[in-house]
Amino acid sequence: QVQLAESGGGLVQAGGSLRLSCEASGRAFSSYTMGWFRQAPGQEREFVGAISRNGDITNYADSVKGRFTISRDNDKNMVSLHANSLKPEDTAAYYCAALLGNTLALSARAYAHWGQGTQVTVSS
Repeated sequence: QVQLAESGGGLVQAGGSLRLSCEASGRAFSSYTMGWFRQAPGQEREFVGAISRNGDITNYADSVKGRFTISRDNDKNMVSLHANSLKPEDTAAYYCAALLGNTLALSARAYAHWGQGTQVTVSS
């Protein structure tokens, strides 16, 4: 079992940057693929990106490719989302999620463990 807690959200102007962090507690963090999702009001939860267990493989949604980067530090039980060149349409609650295994799944249903989310608001 792993527990997740996000931090780092906030209000930023368009073109700005934010770093979101997700700290995991529990055992065997390195056994989990980690994903980032986001959900805007009235919309479905959307895949942002994912990183493999040892961090050597990442996958991103087309909407954030080239602007967002995911990294992880297994020694610190931490995964980060570096969001650059932010746009108003990036405004959402951002969630980290854990999937036991090494599949970089795009579907939220594949992830068994979720954090509480952190709000990102991008002003135009």
